[in-house]
Amino acid sequence: MKIIIASMAGALLAIPAYAQQLTVEKIMRDPKWIGTSPDNITWGGDSKTVFFSWNPEKAYADSLYSVGIHARTPVKTKAAERGLISARNNAVYNQAQTQRVYAYQGDVFFQDMASGKETRITRTADPEQAVGFSFNDTRVIFRDGRNLFAWDPKSGETEQLTNFVNGAKPSDKPAPLSPQHLFLQNQQQQLFEVLRERKARTDAATAFNKSLPDAQQLRALHLEDKSLADSRISPDGRFIAYRLFKMPAGEKSTIVPNYVTETGYTTDIPAYTKTGAERAVYDYFVYDRVKDTVLTVKLNGLPGIQDKPDYLKDYPGKDTARKSRSVVMYSPVWSPKGTQALVNIVSTDNKDRWIMLLDAATAKMQLVDRQRDEAWIGGPGVSNANMGWINENTCYFQSEVTGYSHLYTYNVANGQKKALTSGNYEVQEARLSRDKNHFYLLTNEVNPGEKQYYRLPVTGGKAERLTTMPGAHSVSLSPDEKWLAYRYSTSNKPWELYLQENKAGAKPVQITDQAQSPEFKAYPWREANVITFKARDNEMVPARLYTPDPAKKNGAAVIFVHGAGYLQNAHKWWSQYFREYMFHNLLTDLGYTVLDIDYRGSAGYGRNWRTGIYRHMGGKDLTDQVDGARYLAQQHGVDPKRIGIYGGSYGGFITLMAMFTTPDDFAAGAALRSVTDWAHYNDGYTSNILNRPAEDSIAFRRSSPIYFAEGLKGHLLMCHGMVDVNVHFQDIVRLSQRLIELGKNNWELAVYPVEDHGFVEPSSWTDEYKRILTLFERVLQRR
Repeated sequence: MKIIIASMAGALLAIPAYAQQLTVEKIMRDPKWIGTSPDNITWGGDSKTVFFSWNPEKAYADSLYSVGIHARTPVKTKAAERGLISARNNAVYNQAQTQRVYAYQGDVFFQDMASGKETRITRTADPEQAVGFSFNDTRVIFRDGRNLFAWDPKSGETEQLTNFVNGAKPSDKPAPLSPQHLFLQNQQQQLFEVLRERKARTDAATAFNKSLPDAQQLRALHLEDKSLADSRISPDGRFIAYRLFKMPAGEKSTIVPNYVTETGYTTDIPAYTKTGAERAVYDYFVYDRVKDTVLTVKLNGLPGIQDKPDYLKDYPGKDTARKSRSVVMYSPVWSPKGTQALVNIVSTDNKDRWIMLLDAATAKMQLVDRQRDEAWIGGPGVSNANMGWINENTCYFQSEVTGYSHLYTYNVANGQKKALTSGNYEVQEARLSRDKNHFYLLTNEVNPGEKQYYRLPVTGGKAERLTTMPGAHSVSLSPDEKWLAYRYSTSNKPWELYLQENKAGAKPVQITDQAQSPEFKAYPWREANVITFKARDNEMVPARLYTPDPAKKNGAAVIFVHGAGYLQNAHKWWSQYFREYMFHNLLTDLGYTVLDIDYRGSAGYGRNWRTGIYRHMGGKDLTDQVDGARYLAQQHGVDPKRIGIYGGSYGGFITLMAMFTTPDDFAAGAALRSVTDWAHYNDGYTSNILNRPAEDSIAFRRSSPIYFAEGLKGHLLMCHGMVDVNVHFQDIVRLSQRLIELGKNNWELAVYPVEDHGFVEPSSWTDEYKRILTLFERVLQRR
């Protein structure tokens, strides 16, 4: 993490004198008064040294520090050594952990761990990458360009394994001649002796070459009109699975103009295609190096591949033909010996996830697990396909089939599936131990607002809890698995680095202590009061509640809407919204009651909460804000006519929907970098939740604020960066034109010419927060 609050400098320049919070103002104006937290924790290969990014000197950027498990005093590394340290810390080990290989500055290096001897394998201009081991750990594998190579440590020889070639395979037979062409060719041979002699010499040379022993040829793998997406070799070196893709022709990408440039000329920044654009088409193959054959992996036989989504019932007669849906298959995860391979396959309509067992010798597949969700497939360890092998016959994976992401094993020999974890909590991370006897888990079993680390036998049973402090732990396990290094924080104390022996009850030792400066500690930052309130559908909604001292209470309230949609903020650790956290402390000092809601769609609460916004963003996620406002009025004495709402990105979108569709519930709103029309956002995010515009226009129509702008009654502030490549500036321009045409008053647009989606300039953050505070003071406090 960079210096905390670096981009919040000066944000209190407009805070009125009656705030009487000089300490807070000083901290928020100047980043040096906050402190710095460690980040990016990695271990050295000897399991005795922890490396991390840190900036206690308050320089322009973080530096790499190290600390020994016994010395425990952080030491700044030398700048010239950092690249090599990072490369070695990301090395790939053989299964016995006796050798490792890594890429550094584009070349490949091999190290024997017992002797410490290091060998440079390549010294080339082209960068090598994707390093690893194969041929039963006897050779080093790396990719140069699009081809795979193997290096033998014993002989020192390098062998090329693939030969990907552009274009289609040429025909083995010459094209047949027409009778006319054949007549002319024969006539030439009959008339001219010189042509007859040349043909005789050519035929003799061809015959001689055919009589020689065949030279070993590397099979050409023709790409035709496609491009190589990925290739993976099996552990025994026999099979290479690869996939090709072809981009659709004629798809139009968006551009983001950049007006404030060093040259003085406007430049165009390329950006994504809009929701609903045609997608790439993939093909999948297995190259058998022993048999020298290439097999196509066929996916049209997947169970349920022709199933249609339920939302089509809203469009009678549309898309009634039975056909196989398009899917994307990801790279195989090979068993330790390479006799089996797992593949993760996802339908492009986002409704299905298949885990299949691939028989590389035949390219046939067998079902391990199918998860169907009429909303969309997702959740921790599911969307990023956490899966692997315990042994040759037992694999593991995560699934959200029960409503919460949990860990499962599957025996490929007898088809037995077993749940290793269960309950109303999420397994957010799962890692198999080096000896393959345990899993290390990060879960929120204790509380949705905490993250604790556990060790669980691979056979299941009761997990052993390794961390105990309330809050969150972001853990890095040492290579020998004897130590835990983790970042730990609470809601009012930023992240620090801790070391702990890998055993239950071990005492954690704090290594860093720079996240809070004396000035930061001098202010009583509020510990988040995580509460729940009842929504209209009787669901209990989590939220952070900030209540002012009774003597300062002004009767007004502000509701904050976090961004990203699928993100958690009502928790017990240091928020990534630290600027907003400090702003909420300031608002509370000024007498406001503040509510920060983990509305429907937020992370951390399982499948039903995650998909509660399916086909209607601005539905339950918005009514959760409205119900939160009514909770404040009923339970905390807030004047229902003096409630404001604000947020950025998805939070800006909800703010707009609130101001347009429930205008009597919010007197003022600040919508920052807001999505105004989901048909103009990117496909990867939006199609999960709303499907695609041409296929589900109802979902897009009821979810896009631009269609409801006529409902604006209260006071609206909109802020947007002009070089935002996530939510494009075009979004807010289109909405502004709509408000102009509707003749709406009480709205303003503040633009930031040099800012992307996440602001970086202190002056921009200062200006934005000045405007937000001024809006709430003017409208809610009537100052």
